[in-house]
Amino acid sequence: MSTLPPDILADPLDALHATFGFTAFRGVQEDVVRRVLAANSTLAVMPTGAGKSLTYQLPAVMQRGTCVVISPLIALMHDQLRSATANGIRAATLTSADADREHTIDRFRAGELDLLYVAPERASQSHFRELLTKSPICLFAIDEAHCVSEWGHDFRPDYRLLRPLMDAFPDVPRLALTATADAHTRADILAQLGIAQDGLIVAGFDRPNIRYAIRPRDNPVRQLKDLLAEHSGPGIVYAPTRAKVEQLAEALGAGGRAVRPYHAGLDPQVRAANQAAFVASEDMVMVATVAFGMGIDKPDVRFVAHAGLPKSIEGYYQETGRAGRDGDPSVAVMLWGADDFARARQRLGEVEEHRRAGENTRLNALAALVEAGGCRRAILLRHFGETPPERCGNCDNCLEAPNVTEATVTAQKLLSAVARTGQSFGFAYLEKVLTGVADDRILQRGHEELSVFGIVAGEEAALLRPLSRALQARGALVPTEHGGLALGGDARAIMRGETSIQIAIQPKTERKRKRDRGGSSSGGANPIGDPLFDALRELRRSLAQEAGVPPYVIFHDSTLREMATLRPASLSALGAITGVGARKLEAYGDAFLEVLRQF
Repeated sequence: MSTLPPDILADPLDALHATFGFTAFRGVQEDVVRRVLAANSTLAVMPTGAGKSLTYQLPAVMQRGTCVVISPLIALMHDQLRSATANGIRAATLTSADADREHTIDRFRAGELDLLYVAPERASQSHFRELLTKSPICLFAIDEAHCVSEWGHDFRPDYRLLRPLMDAFPDVPRLALTATADAHTRADILAQLGIAQDGLIVAGFDRPNIRYAIRPRDNPVRQLKDLLAEHSGPGIVYAPTRAKVEQLAEALGAGGRAVRPYHAGLDPQVRAANQAAFVASEDMVMVATVAFGMGIDKPDVRFVAHAGLPKSIEGYYQETGRAGRDGDPSVAVMLWGADDFARARQRLGEVEEHRRAGENTRLNALAALVEAGGCRRAILLRHFGETPPERCGNCDNCLEAPNVTEATVTAQKLLSAVARTGQSFGFAYLEKVLTGVADDRILQRGHEELSVFGIVAGEEAALLRPLSRALQARGALVPTEHGGLALGGDARAIMRGETSIQIAIQPKTERKRKRDRGGSSSGGANPIGDPLFDALRELRRSLAQEAGVPPYVIFHDSTLREMATLRPASLSALGAITGVGARKLEAYGDAFLEVLRQF
């Protein structure tokens, strides 16, 4: 139990303000916290940025005993450890990367820990179960709980071994947490972790502060450079391969912005140094494979970009959710190409047969998302079982509607050209056949005599490339081993007129270069040119460097904005600012008041 006074710890709202400096819970946080305090096991499905960690950290502070937090990544544990410690919570990690393991064990045995973070591999071992008998346990918190389900997008077998550990402590409640679980995955998590159906709490999946934009990939370096020029603040660019990470990091870094690579092929020390630099930064861009970010609880990421297709909508939701955890305006941009879907459909053949149908369904859901002419957010939310409004007002299609064009006849022409040329040529060749360009290759093969030769002209010809991309996304066109295109999926149904095709033609976007200092050209939350706010940020940066922690661990930008607006003149007034808890008021209050008095 925390060292806070017992009268404060008796009421969740009082404990919330004293520990975290918040005057109210957000969303379903209070429902989850009260269930945990009543010793009821719970599965909480909450979007990234909704404050999942608070739902076990606060009960741990309020109750006798230690909360055992099972988390999949050491980096994530260490990140949360820093934040918890800054809020006065007695926390420790017990991992292979920790040199003070014996000290941590001694603290646990002495009842001096509110939180003990461990990986599932350690938690499932018999010696760890024996250790837990030496001191009271108040809660098992299972983070990233979707990892326990084979139906989830990130199944990890070690999570399946947690049930015996928790069953050995039948009086200790369980709190499973995830941001990404559809109905099927939620049911499996409940079953695998032994949580009753009435313990399910599902918050909305919407992240209204994130603006979604999905664009065909034509010149990814230029497109990403434009993104960096438009948006300041930390950002993540996901690339599909290690080689692509290195290539993009070098190209984007040439523009003067601090850019670093991250992938499994880097020397571990370099990788760790790059991650630490990014976590501490206020304007760095990390180009990384998708493994990066799961272990990062960095709240001030202003944009996430995908330079290729994500693995699934669940993966896309989780990865884009790493932007804007602090609630400030953020952007998620995906650049995709037909070849992404070609490779993904080829990989389906490598998937175990019993999982193939599910993976194909996931891929088709991605195809529907990228080719949509309607609201992107609505598609995402419907995927997770919600019934959102038809328009969100904060995605590319809502802000600037694409031209949705009836293209069934043109699709029939393109598919017919594929069939009549022998299903062995690429798009460039097919385009020449359809538009009547009789070059040497076409004349040698006699394809100028085909009925499909020259049947597309004018404005219809401009539809061929986006149509080819759309047909490949849905699987109606599939690549051959020699780079040609063949019929697949529902191609025959389209050719017979049994299936109609519409494509969304995105409006041409003007290139923007201006960056503001608040976080995005779309209207960052931070004030521009405010000397007091800039001075508060400079103090935060100095304190963070001195303490060896990222600036956001001291205070979030939203807390500094409130300070600059309200200008508190006393410790008690400063303590009323959102995000200023008792521990931080004691540690940093005088320093921030000193800056405030200068303005």
